[in-house]
Amino acid sequence: MSPVGKPNHHESAIAHVSGTAVYTDDQREPAGMLSLYPVLSPHARARITKLDVAPALAVAGCVTVLTAEDVPGENNTGVIVHDEVLLPTDEVVYHGQVVVWAVGETEAAAREAAAKVVVEYEPLPAIKTVQEAIAANSYHSDPQFIRRGDPDAVIARAEHTFSGEVEIGGQDHFYLETQTSWAIPDGEGNLQVFASTQHPSETQVVVARILGISTNRVVCTCLRMGGGFGGKESQANPFASAAALATYKTGRPARCRLRRHQDMLITGKRHGFLGQYEVGFNGDGRITAMKAVLTADGGWSLDLSPPVLGRAMLHIDNAYYIPNLVVEGRIAKTNRVSNTAYRGFGGPQGMIVIEEVVDRIARTLKLPPDLVRERNFYHGEGDTNRTHYDQDIVDNRIARVWQEVMAKANYDARQADIAAFNAANPYQKRGLAITPVKFGISFNKVMYNQAGALVLIYSDGGIQLNHGGTEMGQGLHTKMIQVAGKALGVKTDRIRMMHTSTDKVPNTSATAASSGSDLNGQAVKNACEILRDRLAAVAVRMLNLDAPEDMVFEDDWIYCRTYPSARIAFEEVVWQAYAERVSLSSTGFYRTPNIFWDPKLGKGRPFYYFAYGAAVAEVEVDGFTGTFKLRQVDIVHDVGESLNPLVDKGQVEGAFVQGMGWLTMEELVWDGEGRLRTFAPSTYKIPTISEIPEQFHVHLLERAAQDGVIYGSKAVGEPPFMLAMSVREAIRAAVAAFGNPDYVPLALPATPEATLWAIEGVREAMPQTQPVAVS
Repeated sequence: MSPVGKPNHHESAIAHVSGTAVYTDDQREPAGMLSLYPVLSPHARARITKLDVAPALAVAGCVTVLTAEDVPGENNTGVIVHDEVLLPTDEVVYHGQVVVWAVGETEAAAREAAAKVVVEYEPLPAIKTVQEAIAANSYHSDPQFIRRGDPDAVIARAEHTFSGEVEIGGQDHFYLETQTSWAIPDGEGNLQVFASTQHPSETQVVVARILGISTNRVVCTCLRMGGGFGGKESQANPFASAAALATYKTGRPARCRLRRHQDMLITGKRHGFLGQYEVGFNGDGRITAMKAVLTADGGWSLDLSPPVLGRAMLHIDNAYYIPNLVVEGRIAKTNRVSNTAYRGFGGPQGMIVIEEVVDRIARTLKLPPDLVRERNFYHGEGDTNRTHYDQDIVDNRIARVWQEVMAKANYDARQADIAAFNAANPYQKRGLAITPVKFGISFNKVMYNQAGALVLIYSDGGIQLNHGGTEMGQGLHTKMIQVAGKALGVKTDRIRMMHTSTDKVPNTSATAASSGSDLNGQAVKNACEILRDRLAAVAVRMLNLDAPEDMVFEDDWIYCRTYPSARIAFEEVVWQAYAERVSLSSTGFYRTPNIFWDPKLGKGRPFYYFAYGAAVAEVEVDGFTGTFKLRQVDIVHDVGESLNPLVDKGQVEGAFVQGMGWLTMEELVWDGEGRLRTFAPSTYKIPTISEIPEQFHVHLLERAAQDGVIYGSKAVGEPPFMLAMSVREAIRAAVAAFGNPDYVPLALPATPEATLWAIEGVREAMPQTQPVAVS
């Protein structure tokens, strides 16, 4: 029986819950391991006028202090452009920037030494917000544009118009395992790096750049990560580089392990955005034209901001056909952390803008928001089913998931119940909302849509599986074992998943863009099929047959499709292949076909396919405190033909809750000096079990196999994140029930304070009852 499609538990589940799973910093320490501790900038921007490390070197146990002068190669960890110094030379550009690293025999010694480093500064004017950057014309790059039709002309003659803006907050990754890296020398000028990284190949390249050595002298291995969410795609590189630099200078192994508050202060977040829009629409709620400007807070360096912005621009339509649309994208340069990849990669920020617009249209026209959403869906053929960047939606399932979740959630009947509740309760109101998701799958940059694998079969039939993807708890390794099991026709207990390492599979892409299973699965399948064909040629001779193409591999047996009694055990064929000197190892490779993008024109087919989903959320909002309770969630999500329904449902649930956190409670607060004030769990609230609704129903769309992908499955990592927009819209609906407004501005995140202000705004907008004069 095929292992693909089975709800197998995570391959490391037992190790996770028993505490035996080995992460980077859980390994047995090599002799002489050193520890690093950072000295952080106390200013958002300042000139370094004095740096004295002598007092630190006098601390017992301090081995050295790493400064910019110690970098033998290029002092830069930038990934798209080299604009990100590892250690500053004359100026710091954000609060929390690492100035130097103290290196000690123990972490305690390094921490004490770091406190003794003398740094003097001359504060300089800083740009602390996106609005300040816009006013100062401070941008990282030229604007990008995507255009369709003539929105100016259509808006000018539109039946209805409005304009507005929405400020979209960032989000800390808050992975359980903070940034951690080890560097171990081999005594011959080579380096083994163990890193909690989503992109071992890039970490390898950046470490080699810092040290000024060839990439082949660095091996980067990722055992597993305690969460990533995009925060370890590029941001792991500086910490691996710091550990490697310490090893280079001292000749000893070194570790760089951040404490929680350091991780939150130093590392980049989800990009905050300012979305500005002008919209034209007709009397039945259909959008006729929109102009939008998306300004992302890039922070102090570029990092991955261009593709993040690009995906936001590509997803500003979400599931809606906008016949005339121009979207302009800018990346603000501010004196904040360098913002980076985060689950959804800009897509959620773009979608927020159009969902804001659609709800405002509905309330302006006094129409149900779900009706206006449905009227604007992509549909049919031709232009109405073609995106603003000219990609046809050949597998449009928007209406299907929408109708299915409405039925499963009993949407219409519950709307009536909620209306009755709201009429009877002046101080608590309930809201029900449904929102769709259409999310494109592929890396924005075509070259990254490739993957490799290496499969080794040993003479006793045991199998080692290597691929270029990294495991961060999402279940990628579990799925790859299932893919290999199906492709080779073996039981999965004979497969050992190896750690992701650049000496096994080179030149890998990041495990990101929801493409881990799509890309690596095809590469694993390719390698296994090469081996299966070799084994089939051996098996057919052993069975005295002559048609290797008729050999079936299943449940550790190899047999003839037309004569099933002619069969032989897998391990017997493996031994015979070894005896006949047949190679039992193979690489595999895959490249996503038929995708292209012209950045100058803003046109192309950047996505191999789309994933779809829809969610219904019901909340109850307290009119005195602004707090909300999530009463029920119903989701229908399209994962194609699921490789593993248990893993996929877990991804849908986790993504939804993380998205809800971003939209309702995870507030990044900077003060007037550009200092992050929410840098600990005590001040930065993430969802807990108490925020999870008792009624949480996730249904995977059935009969939904997708052509051209690994065993008919679809990506699931990022698309469900945006389903949480239904919670924000449900809160908005509940707020609106305190009055009957034409527009409900609701801050993002919709914290209790923000929600309370929205309620006050709705109440103040209500017409006041005039007192009756008594004669």
